[in-house]
Amino acid sequence: MAATYNELHPTDAYCVFLPYPFSDYDRQLLTLLYQPLIGFEAAALYLTLWAEGESMKEPAPHYRLMEGMGTSDSAILDSRIRLEAIGLLKSFRKEGEQRSFIYELCPPLDPKTFFSDPLLSMFLFRKIGESAYKRTRERLTAHLPNKEGFAEVSRTFTDVFTPVREKDGIPAQADDGQTRARTPYETEIDFDFGTLRQGLSEQLVPARVLTPAIRLLIAKLAFLYGFGPLDMQKVVLLAVGDDFQLKEDALKKAAADLYKMTVSAKAPELAPVRQAKKDRENTQPKTRQDEIIDYFETASPAEVLRDIADGKEPLPADVQLANQLVLTHGMEPPVVNVLLQYVLLKTDMKLTKGYVEKIASHWIRKNVRTAKEAMELARTEHDQYVKWKKEGPAPSSGNRRKSGREEKVPDWFHNKETDLKTPPENSASGDAARSSLEEEKRKLLAELAMRKGKGE
Repeated sequence: MAATYNELHPTDAYCVFLPYPFSDYDRQLLTLLYQPLIGFEAAALYLTLWAEGESMKEPAPHYRLMEGMGTSDSAILDSRIRLEAIGLLKSFRKEGEQRSFIYELCPPLDPKTFFSDPLLSMFLFRKIGESAYKRTRERLTAHLPNKEGFAEVSRTFTDVFTPVREKDGIPAQADDGQTRARTPYETEIDFDFGTLRQGLSEQLVPARVLTPAIRLLIAKLAFLYGFGPLDMQKVVLLAVGDDFQLKEDALKKAAADLYKMTVSAKAPELAPVRQAKKDRENTQPKTRQDEIIDYFETASPAEVLRDIADGKEPLPADVQLANQLVLTHGMEPPVVNVLLQYVLLKTDMKLTKGYVEKIASHWIRKNVRTAKEAMELARTEHDQYVKWKKEGPAPSSGNRRKSGREEKVPDWFHNKETDLKTPPENSASGDAARSSLEEEKRKLLAELAMRKGKGE
């Protein structure tokens, strides 16, 4: 209560400023794009301020706003903070005998800008799910006409108009006009571009490709995925094209792939700072089976390989095999996790590429998408997989001596509720440059198992 009183009191005066008229389309964008992110209370506050701003003649106390919305001053403050953070509201405070505020409403971003922003688009994706996200994007994103075969014939400004140069009559430059073009939201992302550049060869990644827009995207991706400059070096090297250009879509995909392979199969989620810790504490699996599935669904393949080896770093060949299943063949990381553990325990900790790929091919054809589906299929098709194993290369003499031992399988194989080993808490030189770039990418794919900061 004291914190709320220091920032907002019911008797504090406020007035609303609309820099220009908003439209019904803005209201649609607020409902479809922003309300899932900020909640209906914050959206209701925005709409209320919008309505008041269109007719407000003089300041009013906040208790009028509280009565109109049927809520408390702390709820008003929380909603206001959410609107400020997402870029829909700017608040200005004036201290004095009576404290007063000016609330300047900002319009929602246009759909193209919203969906191209990695933080906002990921935030919405995690809130509403993939199918609803695709429907919303399809609804709001205009379909561009096919311009193939067309040549632009539009006239330019100088084609039509010419200046009249006179000593008098030149209008003064206005610096107080309002413009609808603006940044999505205010951010304070501190990213070390100096360290990033130190690890990037000028021949492979020319400095000219790091435009202001690309630099801003790199900083946002680093913030979203928790990557440092060394991780972002890998992202940039994976994203740079054969023409030595960096495109936004390629950067986003490379960052997502690196996160998926080294941190977690689940995309990162944005949450209010004060709620994030509480949400983590309250999110606990209900049963041991849930813990097993949760482990497979959230761990990276490299982490599974490390856990099975009692914390030892996996070999690059094993990591590359896991990467290939995810990046080349499109398998979901949780499914790869189940496959890795199942094969390693069945084959006395030997990850035979041919055997892994044979089972993986079967699971791809069966369209296995989750860890639970992979575990069920491993149980039902176990006899077939045993036959495939026997059809492989003949075992060595050392292995024949062990043939009398009982075959190992994961603990979850026989009983869904049994314990699983819990994981620990421009010319010829251009061709040479392209070859070097491909070599760098191949090395990175083999190193994707390394956690952020490991081995660097």
